[in-house]
Amino acid sequence: MVVVGAEAPAREHQSSASLAGRLLDNKEAPLMFTPRAKRPGRWAINVLLAAFVMIVPPMVVLFGRARTSAPPIRIGTANHLHGGDGSPLHWPARSYDKLLGGLLADGFEEGTCHSRYQSDMYRRNPGRKPAAYLVSKLRRQEALQRKCGPGTVAYSTALEQLRSGNRAVIASPECKYLVSISYRGLGNRVLATASAFMYALLTDRVLLVDPSNEMDELFCEPFPNTTWLLPSGFPLTSYTNFSLDTAESYGNMLKNKVLRSDVGDTPAAKPPVFAYIHLDHDATQDDKFFYCDEDQGMLRNVPWLVMRTDCYIVPGLLLDRGFREEFARLFPEPDTVFHHLGRYLFHPSNHVWGLITRYYDAYLATAQQRVGIQVREFGYQPNSPALLEQITKCTQKNGLLPELLTGTDPSRRVPSLKSKAVLVTSLRSWYSEKLKSIYWAHAAATGEAVSVHQPSHEEHQQFGAKSHDTKAWAEIYLLSLTDTLVTTAWSTFGYVAQGLSGLRPWVMYRPENDSAVPDPPCGQDVSMDPCFHAPPFYDCRLKHGADTGKIVPQVKHCTDMSWGLKLVQSS
Repeated sequence: MVVVGAEAPAREHQSSASLAGRLLDNKEAPLMFTPRAKRPGRWAINVLLAAFVMIVPPMVVLFGRARTSAPPIRIGTANHLHGGDGSPLHWPARSYDKLLGGLLADGFEEGTCHSRYQSDMYRRNPGRKPAAYLVSKLRRQEALQRKCGPGTVAYSTALEQLRSGNRAVIASPECKYLVSISYRGLGNRVLATASAFMYALLTDRVLLVDPSNEMDELFCEPFPNTTWLLPSGFPLTSYTNFSLDTAESYGNMLKNKVLRSDVGDTPAAKPPVFAYIHLDHDATQDDKFFYCDEDQGMLRNVPWLVMRTDCYIVPGLLLDRGFREEFARLFPEPDTVFHHLGRYLFHPSNHVWGLITRYYDAYLATAQQRVGIQVREFGYQPNSPALLEQITKCTQKNGLLPELLTGTDPSRRVPSLKSKAVLVTSLRSWYSEKLKSIYWAHAAATGEAVSVHQPSHEEHQQFGAKSHDTKAWAEIYLLSLTDTLVTTAWSTFGYVAQGLSGLRPWVMYRPENDSAVPDPPCGQDVSMDPCFHAPPFYDCRLKHGADTGKIVPQVKHCTDMSWGLKLVQSS
């Protein structure tokens, strides 16, 4: 696999409660042949067949040995092929909803982004249905993006205000902005952008995305008749270098008393023209006051915010009491946030979509079941037999892959017409080759035909390499088209795939050392939403350190990272 570039290097987390951890990332009508009173000669049959093929090119005609009293084969689209007994050969037919329940806006020119309206054709899992309020909110956000976005008078005025630093330059009060910095691996960038968009929805801000790191080449534009990409000529020329030490960071302005909420109508109470929001893995507690409602009150009137994070911060937003009512209306099912926002925002560009669909059609389309396995060597040495053992134990013990016949007598093999395609994504080819050898050397106890496929193996993660990120995005999306998903703990590559798929994955736990296979080797995640790796540990109401996994019913600790937070269905 081309590492999704999603994984960031291991870093130490710091929190106000002195809790620490390591942060890593870092896919019909029946065709009836009715008997006629008089059977035509062979020449007539040939003419009729030729005419049929010419007139109906999209349909596939299957010829085989006749079986006594077998009903006719029903042929629908390539996604809905059925056997003679009516049982599904691939997957049950379902309606095709190109707008994903209203999540997507109609009216885009389809040729500019094939994936936007075609993706549902490749999914067996239709996903969750968005709330009507979320759909209406997205339409309002699109209108805001058009009204205030690049190329408008409002945007030009807001830029002039930012350039001058003078609040006397009157900009439209409706037009406030959030700039999301794109950095680290692809998985981190996707999760960071989704987080920024969630914050923009909650605070009625226009989202503008830093176009660096191929954000403009990997994804289609999500908003109709405008752009989400920050144009060139942005007055804050060094914004991509903003860091923990930037004087205009919200945390530093609090610490240095440039901003205060307790001083009334004084210069320290007047919001600046812009503030930098540092929510990276190394954010201090001053930075993390961002998650408190009192601090959001101060930020509400800042026209321009620039945000850097390598995390999925959405669970932290629910710690702010002021956001909870709106959040509940947008997402009655709390664990669907990234599922809906990911499917709304991240449409593969036409080049990437070509990679996805060609691979899918060649290796996955005809399988009755597709299993995705995302492998990352966190805690293991390269090409680790222990990790291979963890993969086989996880998949076989939980019935994701068939167990093997241990004897050599071929009569013990149970005949089966079932097929299972296994999609492996990894930086290395060793694991997929070993799995392939296992199911070639030994028959599956169920009689299933198991095929193993891996699109790429780049050996090393390559941050900022276009070809690497292109393959990574294709592989993430291919994983999201599988029926069952196995992921590696802490991996943002896996987080993005599970969210897009709408599946709760089987997560392979991190080992204590590189030769010990965890027992159990894996477990099914509590939700499909990603884990927030660097959350605050502070109760804003009580104003002291706290376990933030116990404050809000919808926010619990992650299965794969004990100090992380994630959104779950509240009981």
